[in-house]
Amino acid sequence: MRTQNPEQYKALMPVIEGVEAQRAHRKKMLAAGFRIFGRFGFSEGVAGHITVRDPEFPDTFWVNPFGVSFNRIKVSDLIRVDEDGNIVEGKHTNLNRAAFAIHSRLHHARPDVIAAAHSHSIYGKSWSAMGKTLDPLTQDSCAFYDDHAVFDDYTGVVLDTSEGDRIAEALGDRKAAILKNHGLLTVGHTVEETVWWFVSMERCCQAQILVESMRDKPQLIRPEVALSTRNHEVGFPIAGWFSFQPLLQDILVNCPDLVD
Repeated sequence: MRTQNPEQYKALMPVIEGVEAQRAHRKKMLAAGFRIFGRFGFSEGVAGHITVRDPEFPDTFWVNPFGVSFNRIKVSDLIRVDEDGNIVEGKHTNLNRAAFAIHSRLHHARPDVIAAAHSHSIYGKSWSAMGKTLDPLTQDSCAFYDDHAVFDDYTGVVLDTSEGDRIAEALGDRKAAILKNHGLLTVGHTVEETVWWFVSMERCCQAQILVESMRDKPQLIRPEVALSTRNHEVGFPIAGWFSFQPLLQDILVNCPDLVD
């Protein structure tokens, strides 16, 4: 992810010592991420998934079980999957094969990626039909300026890891991808950052759809300003992590059953 990480923001993030504590934190944030997706309506039947790499066994990742509502997922529902698609931990036995096909290859191709998110959100999938990247229309969209790609070869439901490899290749070192005729995909160094990029990108898609419905041609942010805004204000990893915090605060109050 081609971003800068201003030193003054590092103190904002908690330092979590020990593998067990790191795992517990990642799983709690993952479950919270699903509740946030549920609150925003980022669900379409059984489609959609968020994953986080396990801190002790980094070639495995935690993911939602297939067919469980985002609005009901608890920490205890999460399952851990290995690089061959085997469930190695968790009470559920149902794995979303599309989640494995996409996320296993992303985590393999990008050692820096701790978490990844994808769903069929309404504005994301609508904008994806255009087959093009977002413009720097607003301050928020600058977070994705020159830092997202388009995967333009939709071939149906992703069930083969070879397509996951192609998606990872299209993503490259960026923070997000628009999967044409499909939806959005975001990645990050934390679950918090990853989920925020998805929420923000969905809203940027909505904004661009609204702008393109207007009669006049929009005025874009100048490239050098968009780049500076991305790197120093809204698009670096800790900015994503910090923007997630208000969403997390509401979820922890409104969903006391998250950790059981």
